Amino acid sequence: MTFALPQRLGAPARLSTLASVLFIASAAAVAQQAPASPAGSIHGRVINPAGVPQPNGAVSLSLDGGATLSYNFPVSSSGVYSGQAPPGEYTVVYRAPDTPEGKIVDYINSVDVVAGQDTAQDIDMTRTEFIARLSPEQQQQLQALKQANAAAAEAAKLDSSSVEADLEIASLDFMAAQNAHDAAAQSLGATGGREDVESVTAEIENAKLTEVETLMSKDAVADPGEPVVWIDMARAEIGFKNYLDAETHFKKALDLALKEDPPRAEIVAAAQAGLGEVYARTLLVDEAGDAYEAAAKADPAHAEIYLRNQVIVFLDARNFAAEVDAADTAIKFDPRQAELYYFKAEGLAQSATLDPETNKLILPPGCAEAFEKYLDLDPDGAHAAQVKGILGRVREGAGATPGATGAGPASAPQANAPAQAQP
Repeated sequence: MTFALPQRLGAPARLSTLASVLFIASAAAVAQQAPASPAGSIHGRVINPAGVPQPNGAVSLSLDGGATLSYNFPVSSSGVYSGQAPPGEYTVVYRAPDTPEGKIVDYINSVDVVAGQDTAQDIDMTRTEFIARLSPEQQQQLQALKQANAAAAEAAKLDSSSVEADLEIASLDFMAAQNAHDAAAQSLGATGGREDVESVTAEIENAKLTEVETLMSKDAVADPGEPVVWIDMARAEIGFKNYLDAETHFKKALDLALKEDPPRAEIVAAAQAGLGEVYARTLLVDEAGDAYEAAAKADPAHAEIYLRNQVIVFLDARNFAAEVDAADTAIKFDPRQAELYYFKAEGLAQSATLDPETNKLILPPGCAEAFEKYLDLDPDGAHAAQVKGILGRVREGAGATPGATGAGPASAPQANAPAQAQP
């Protein structure tokens, strides 16, 4: 028997036709005959010598030890066969699709088919009886195949473990990059000036994103079918402003995720949201809105996070008109998120002006109302003092006590985007 190595671990080895034949049948197999009543059933699976299901071919029943094949049942792509035959004691025979006429691959004697009953009978070519029929050369070849499969299994296990570990590292790296400013400020302490903090922040971000990109580039070769690998690679590329590459890899991740059965909602949504960020940062506002909306639909359990992140990305990109529109969209979905009203007001406030005579802050329509709604929902929130100061200047002019930031129209409120939430 000769064997071709599987294309990948778990693929069935092909049974060749020259040395795999165990004996010659004296008559060609006849067409399957309808069993006389009463009949019995038989079913089972064909397992090849490599230990995996053997697809296709036919299982036959013989009343004369394999010389005449009386009842023939096709083998499915997963190695399964089933059929009916009259009661009797049969030899069960397997023939591969390319087995020469009059020859067979394997057989099992003395299998009883009982009227009204179902007999289970596998044809397992890993059994000692079958291996003993092989020549010494065939047994050596089979042993080599088993060793190769075992090595492939171990390699696959290591690859899978490595990719999984790398994804965990990537997750920690993204978190570290997100918190880089705080880490830089803490490491420099009181002696660190603004430029020093910004410089160390950039170093931390660059190091962490570089590690992610390096790990995911390796894992994209080891496991190219895992969409999360491509998503993390694209997220790192956004950090480096490589938007064209990021778009390509988010699209690849989305294609892989949609082909999964069933698709993982959070992975589909992450790829769509990633595309949304790429489009938002490259001034494709409509495309960004469509992608974020698709993310929310794909993973409705976390829809508010994707819609909120859209607002933050536009804020970070200083596209204030798009920020306001995105905030309105997110508010319609979840009107109880106080920070959404703050973001909306912040976008609108960029066009605020000062009355030169009274020094009152003049906000555009809807801005004060959004600030007030924020305070109504979260009176002690992180931005509450700042918002109160702004509204005070609106109402009372220069005589009002400014908020904690003392913000004027050019800087009120501060446009520093908070970290994006991840689903």
